[in-house]
Amino acid sequence: MKKKILLLSIILISCFVGISQEKNTNQLATVKPINAIEPYKILPNDSIVAIKTDLGNILIRLYNETPKHRDNFMKLARSKYFDSLMFHRVIKEFMIQGGDPESKRAQPEQMLGNGGPGYTIPAEINTKYFHKKGALSAARLGDEINPNKESSGSQFYIVQGRTFTENDLKATEEGRNMQIKRSLYNQYLNHPENIALKNKIIQYQNENKIDSLNMINGAAINYVEEEFKKQSVSKFSEEQLKAYSTIGGAPHLDGGYTVFGEVIEGLDVIDKIAAIETGNSDRPKTDVRMYVTIPSKKELKKKK
Repeated sequence: MKKKILLLSIILISCFVGISQEKNTNQLATVKPINAIEPYKILPNDSIVAIKTDLGNILIRLYNETPKHRDNFMKLARSKYFDSLMFHRVIKEFMIQGGDPESKRAQPEQMLGNGGPGYTIPAEINTKYFHKKGALSAARLGDEINPNKESSGSQFYIVQGRTFTENDLKATEEGRNMQIKRSLYNQYLNHPENIALKNKIIQYQNENKIDSLNMINGAAINYVEEEFKKQSVSKFSEEQLKAYSTIGGAPHLDGGYTVFGEVIEGLDVIDKIAAIETGNSDRPKTDVRMYVTIPSKKELKKKK
């Protein structure tokens, strides 16, 4: 099945080549996070969590505009669900991932990344929030088996990323729009009335019959172009361009995963974790465990 999905992606790519703050007197504290362009003010209605590790502590604000993810993360933190879990997957200049309950008692070199609380969370993808450095996002299964982009009940990642040039970001925009077209293409072929066409395309691809592919692909391509016109073309905002070119991030993930918080203090800890040597499946060779707490207002006031 994975091979078929890959083949359809290759076909689509070949078909579309060339297409192209005001002061607030009610604040609790002001912190100057490493990852922020402007200092961040902690306000009374903010949901703040702290992730404690042997390499330092990370302070995170959870977004109120993603309430399902915010409330779930707070619930898990209160129940000490995350305590002693590992950051089990680390990729330098990309992200650090944790939240798998199986990592609490994992043996050396044990494969991790499939555990969870037994439920998923509906996607809350908000274009206001994106994968800048320090973004807290929910991990999830791939589109092939999770087309609604539902989030893992507990696994999350924090972006480290890297900085990008203007040309890099333009190429990423084009790639994201191509991904939209690829999704529309697969959507068309997966309509019940088009299953025969889908099988024929796979056959011709396996047989390398390019001319035959071009002949039968017309209807699918026309459908993609018409549906694509109805959607907003993927384009970075000025805020995104500024963030990705200065503090960095992982722009290719935007729109695909729910971003539900951001680091407001301790991004140097993310850099330390991301620098750890890794082995199979990007698992750190030195265990990095976390303890997630909810700071009291008194603790936050001390940060003034």
